[in-house]
Amino acid sequence: MEMYAKILLWAIPSFLILVLIEILYGHFTKKQTYSLMDTLSSLSSGVTNILKDTLGIGIILISYPFLKSQFQIIRIEESILLYVVAFICIDFASYWSHRLNHSINVFWNNHVVHHSSEEFNLACALRQSISNLLSFGALFLIPAAVLGVPHNVIVVLAPLHLFGQFWYHTRHIGKLGWLEYILVTPSQHRVHHAINPEYVDKNLAAIFSVWDRLFGTFQEEMEDVPCVFGTLKPVQTWNPVLINFQHLWGLIIDAWRAKSWIDKLKIWWMPTGWRPQDVALKFPRKIVQDVYSQSKYAPEYNISHKAIALFHFISLNVIISLFLSSFGELQTSSQISYGILIFVTIFGFTSLMDGHKWAAYFEVTRALFGLIVIFYPTQQYLWQTEFLLCIGLSLYFLLTLIFTVSIRNSLPKHQLIVS
Repeated sequence: MEMYAKILLWAIPSFLILVLIEILYGHFTKKQTYSLMDTLSSLSSGVTNILKDTLGIGIILISYPFLKSQFQIIRIEESILLYVVAFICIDFASYWSHRLNHSINVFWNNHVVHHSSEEFNLACALRQSISNLLSFGALFLIPAAVLGVPHNVIVVLAPLHLFGQFWYHTRHIGKLGWLEYILVTPSQHRVHHAINPEYVDKNLAAIFSVWDRLFGTFQEEMEDVPCVFGTLKPVQTWNPVLINFQHLWGLIIDAWRAKSWIDKLKIWWMPTGWRPQDVALKFPRKIVQDVYSQSKYAPEYNISHKAIALFHFISLNVIISLFLSSFGELQTSSQISYGILIFVTIFGFTSLMDGHKWAAYFEVTRALFGLIVIFYPTQQYLWQTEFLLCIGLSLYFLLTLIFTVSIRNSLPKHQLIVS
């Protein structure tokens, strides 16, 4: 995990720079594809995913080394060919894992956060899940296990494979000619994120588009069908934690309300969106019917609201940078403390910007609790060893308290809007 933290110290600034370049390009060409709170929500979602992975939160149900020990038939010698074969196997596994997430109710919860933005830009590429707490993806790597691909090769290539999916989350690049027949391109991935009936659940490949063409899930972007982004049940929140578990909560409620025990079990494994008939009739759930008339979730903010949201996000990035840079030196208790601070910061400020009635109380409580912890008598050692950190956190919590009180009554009230 320490090596992963070091990689992220380089990766995060790189992604942020590219996002900024796309924002500036959209501004100067008058083709802006970003809105402030949607962008902060996307980037904050990426931070929650980083936090989960760095702390190793989750349970591996089946591991790749186990599969390799059971299924290996041949062994490819260390060479360029080995890495090419391994990369293709990872991409093949990614396609089927992705397809499963789009096909089955319970697995959609692992992926819905990535589709939750109603924009399409590089920032939304960073909307990654924290709800996939049970890992079984190694099952799709059986071809790699059969070929004897070493585990360390998978470990090295997997992050590169993930990072390679960042660039095509953009509306500024058109079709790319013959590359469209080999690689996943921005045009193809726009289709994947669209909720138009013609586009839903298409183009599931990660790097090589051949899988979609081979397995019947390919759809070309059509000029007369402009892509509309988001989900058919709009999440209508900036809070990435709530987005991650919205669908799961809906399944739990439907399973509880269903009269038939068969339906209570069946709902988890049926195609995405399936609901028991009795529950659907008694508790209808609105979904987008006309994608072209759907109103985006876009509360109106004044300059103070936007400045405070940016203050929280910049503070969050300072905290995550300190966390990653000192990760190897931190004790487990300190790692957990950092994790809790980052998690509640994201949950708090995004909920406040949503305009939830309880969010201001949550933020005031968070700020006061933070100040109490920092100034508690037992923290004298921390003040002696990490004086600047203590000053910085004290200032952050004090400003959080002041800012929350100052805007609590002026924020737009949270409303659910479905056309």
